[in-house]
Amino acid sequence: MRAQRVWNVNGAASIGQLQSRLDDLNKRLNQLESQHPESWKVDELKSSALSLSREIDDIRCAEATAALRELLRK
Repeated sequence: MRAQRVWNVNGAASIGQLQSRLDDLNKRLNQLESQHPESWKVDELKSSALSLSREIDDIRCAEATAALRELLRK
């Protein structure tokens, strides 16, 4: 049996918070890329941005799956 990630969050609030963090991270990334394109921090920020976007996607998928499960149950 595969392990499943279980989200114990308020989806809308959590997605909004994560999206806000991602937006801030992308702004900092754009600033850093224009000032120091070869900086090691650029790669670090890109990695963080990808992780946040994956978290957002995981939450959205979990919510959609739960909604579909509820529809199929009816």
